[in-house]
Amino acid sequence: MIDLTVAQVAKIVGGRLVDITPAEAESRRITGTVEFDSRAVTPGGLFLALPGARSDGHDFAEGAVRDGAVAVLAARPVGVPAIVVPPATAVDAQSGVLEHDTDGAGAAVLAALAKLARAVAAELAAGGLTIVGVTGSSGKTSTKDLIAAVLRPLGEVVAPPGSFNNELGLPWTVLRATRDTDYLVLEMSARHPGNIAALAAIAAPSIAVVLNVGTAHLGEFGSREAIAATKSELVQAVTPTGVAVLNVDDPAVAAMAAKTSARVVRVGRSEQADIRALDVDLDELARPHFTLRTSEGDVEVQLAVHGEHQVSNALCAAAVAIECGASSEQVSASLRGATASSRRRMEVHTRADGVTVINDAYNANPDSMRAGLQALAVMARRCGQRSWAVLGEMGELGEESVIEHDRVGRLAVRLDISRLVVVGTGRPMSAMHHGAVMEGSWGSESTLVPDAEAALDLLRSELRAGDVVLVKASNAVGLGELADRLVEAGEERR
Repeated sequence: MIDLTVAQVAKIVGGRLVDITPAEAESRRITGTVEFDSRAVTPGGLFLALPGARSDGHDFAEGAVRDGAVAVLAARPVGVPAIVVPPATAVDAQSGVLEHDTDGAGAAVLAALAKLARAVAAELAAGGLTIVGVTGSSGKTSTKDLIAAVLRPLGEVVAPPGSFNNELGLPWTVLRATRDTDYLVLEMSARHPGNIAALAAIAAPSIAVVLNVGTAHLGEFGSREAIAATKSELVQAVTPTGVAVLNVDDPAVAAMAAKTSARVVRVGRSEQADIRALDVDLDELARPHFTLRTSEGDVEVQLAVHGEHQVSNALCAAAVAIECGASSEQVSASLRGATASSRRRMEVHTRADGVTVINDAYNANPDSMRAGLQALAVMARRCGQRSWAVLGEMGELGEESVIEHDRVGRLAVRLDISRLVVVGTGRPMSAMHHGAVMEGSWGSESTLVPDAEAALDLLRSELRAGDVVLVKASNAVGLGELADRLVEAGEERR
């Protein structure tokens, strides 16, 4: 974060000083990071006291100061130097951090955090910082990682680790930026209309990227049209001097050109795109190769990430880099070396015994599930090996949940996946298993197991050298640990 005194922070967030004198607040400077996990506090930092599902950050304030925090941003006095903000009257249920926040303390601290991040972002943007915002129903994190990779040769980049994309993660990321930062890449998610507009108000992007409109969080939004309207909040937040990068292969995204006053850069495979991918091909590990066509001409691109869906992500990253001054050749070189830097997103591990594990278990929705299964099918087909899809529940689909899970089961059959292991006992997972059985003459090729432990037992007993295994589900299901243990099981056999 930029160097600020405790008094300056208190003024920005509208808080009162407690257990610290005005003179001390004027002299003590916050030179470290802003943290909501007391274990991550560094000397000179600011600690956020937030309530969680199992504990309340206010209880860790004293330890955070002992470990070097200059002050605590809190909703009540904590016995150490603090900036105290009044509790909010309403709690935004979007953030998991706030699910147990019955008195509004967490909402108050988050509101103060947003004010602080907004002030810092505005000051840095006035000094030349380029802010890039990314949204979409799927692929946000992968695209954010690719954008960061193509921008690094151009200057210092700050981007969030993993999916820090809500009203806690986004301002936390903003406050990682300093006066030396050239590019700030922000991922923006939504569960309700207005969420993205609120995030964009914290850090107004000069470049907005919209990937796609799918059915993630359909249960909350009610319709795909409502999802599209919410995603369009990002392009509406860009000023006329900014740029909106739109994936025109998705009609709902292409239509957003009419909703922004910014200059539009269209990407995709269609002839309408300003930045195009031609002659897409996949290697034996489903890593795409394509011709990148820009106004400069054509260059060849070989991606190190897996899945054909990464092509549109790479095109968006290329468009951002070119807008920031990169040449097509620079983009090609950067994409060639860009690997997945966020965990459990199409991570590919080949074990000592030849079994390949695709850990894509961080999250899942119908669109990303289809992409994962298609990548699995390509890898197994190119290698001439058996394919296994170990799938858990896709959350937040509302009334469409059973239908969408049934479709995924049927798709696994159509893609000729060798074995489907459906993990879970609820109606959606029964529907996935039933859909697979009804789609073809599989019989025992689709197996319904109650939990991850049963799935691991099955895999350990039946996997053989050369098999390719995809593990995918929504994060809450916890199949990421199953994938990790599956990889470790191969290491044990060395």
